[in-house]
Amino acid sequence: MRKLETVVLIYDDKCSLCRGCMKWIELHAIRSNAFEFIPCRSEERRRRFPEMSEETCLESFQLVLFHKQILAGDKALPEIVIRLKGFRWLYVLFQFPVSRNCLCTAYRWVSNNRYIISQTIKPLIQE
Repeated sequence: MRKLETVVLIYDDKCSLCRGCMKWIELHAIRSNAFEFIPCRSEERRRRFPEMSEETCLESFQLVLFHKQILAGDKALPEIVIRLKGFRWLYVLFQFPVSRNCLCTAYRWVSNNRYIISQTIKPLIQE
């Protein structure tokens, strides 16, 4: 198995669904430093990744690999799941075109509707 370096996950911190996903990822990470989380609108993101526009990082989360390669949204999913305890087996699903396409389509739907989903589930979480 390849060595997994720490990656930077840039997310929309104004979206409660996105914040919840980051907390879930942090909780299930294979080690405490598997991910570094940076809000899209933060000064730190602008300073460290000036080439990344705010518009780009608000479209979908951005995963910055150790060699500065940036994977956006569904392209980053395999790199995320391989860093999660108990969910690494999902990595295999990304090797098959049919399952990869289904997972990526589901991600894009959730990403495109995340504010609606956030508003829908927020009352359920608060009860």
